[in-house]
Amino acid sequence: MQTIIAAIFVFGLLILAHELGHYFIARLTGIRVLELAIGFGPKLVSWSKKGIDYSLRAVPLGGFCRLMGENPEEADDPDSFPQKPIISRMAVLLAGSGMNLILALLVFFLIFFFIVGTPAENARVGHVVEDSPAEEIGLEAGDVITSVDGEAVDTFRDLVVIVSERPNEQFEITAERNGQELSYTVTATEEPETGRGIIGIGQMLDKYNFFLSIQQSFRQFAMILTSFYYVLSGQAPMDVAGPVGIVHVIGEVAQTGFVNLLMLTALISINLGIINLLPIPALDGGRILFLIIEAVRGRPIEPEKEGFIHFIGFALLITLILFITYQDVLRLFFAPDN
Repeated sequence: MQTIIAAIFVFGLLILAHELGHYFIARLTGIRVLELAIGFGPKLVSWSKKGIDYSLRAVPLGGFCRLMGENPEEADDPDSFPQKPIISRMAVLLAGSGMNLILALLVFFLIFFFIVGTPAENARVGHVVEDSPAEEIGLEAGDVITSVDGEAVDTFRDLVVIVSERPNEQFEITAERNGQELSYTVTATEEPETGRGIIGIGQMLDKYNFFLSIQQSFRQFAMILTSFYYVLSGQAPMDVAGPVGIVHVIGEVAQTGFVNLLMLTALISINLGIINLLPIPALDGGRILFLIIEAVRGRPIEPEKEGFIHFIGFALLITLILFITYQDVLRLFFAPDN
C-alpha cells in the first residue's frame, strides 16, 4: 500500500506539473484549451469551466492537455494550435518540460529551506557522534572550529579535507563557543571503508535561509544535469527502468523517508523534462523539431506525413517501454536471488 500511495504521489505530481505547463502557456498565447486530464482511462472526477473540460482519471501514469487544432477538422479555427505563430507553438511545447525542471528546483528548495536545511557558511558543528574522539575531548554542537594545528579553517569542507588526510594522527583544534576560544588535542580515527581520518562530528545545517536554499537547490540541480550528461555521452553506465522498475524504486525509497522520496521525485522530474525534449517523434522534442523544419522551409510539413511519423515514433516508443517493462519483471520477480 505504501508503494502504491508513493507512486501515485510521484507520478501525479510530475504529470500535473508537465500538463499545467502546456495548459498555462497555451492560454497565455491565445490557443484554446479543450481539455486538461490527469491520468488515463475512466474518469474519477470531472467538471467543466469556461468551455474547458477537466478530469482526474483512474490510471495515474500519464495525462494530456488537448488543444484546439490537434484534430485536423479544427485546424482552421483562429484559436487553434496550427494557426498561431511558430514561437507561440514552440513555447507551448517547451513549457511541459520546463515545468518539470522548475518543479525539481522547487522541490529542492522546499527540502533545503523547510526540512533539511543548508550547510552553515562556517565550520560550525551540528552534532557530535557518541563515543567519538570529538566527544571525548568535549566538542559540542554549536562550536565553530577555526583552525587545525594553526591552519585556518573557514568552512566545514576545509575541516573535512584537513582531518581526512590525518588518520591516526594527533593534532590541535581551536574552536569558538559563546565568544570564548577553546583549544583541544585530538587523535583522528581511521574510517575502515575509505581510510580517511575522522573525529566524529557532523556539519550544522540551517533551516529557513532563503538565499542559501536557492543556491543549494541550483547546485543539486546542476549536479544531476552533469550526471545526465555523463550518461548520454557514454562516460557513465546507463541504467534504464520502465514503469514497473520505477514503481519498485519509488516503493523502496519511500521506506527510507519522505525527504528521500522528494529527492527521487526531483530526480525523475529532471529526467522526464530532458528526455521529453529529445528530438524523437511522439515526444515534445520531436514536435519542436518539426516546428524548426517549418521555420526553415517557410511552410509546415503536410499534417498527414507528420502524423504518420509521430505514429511510428509512438509505436516504437511503446514497444521499447514494453520491452523494458518485461526486463523489469524478469529482474524483480524472477531473478535467481529473489
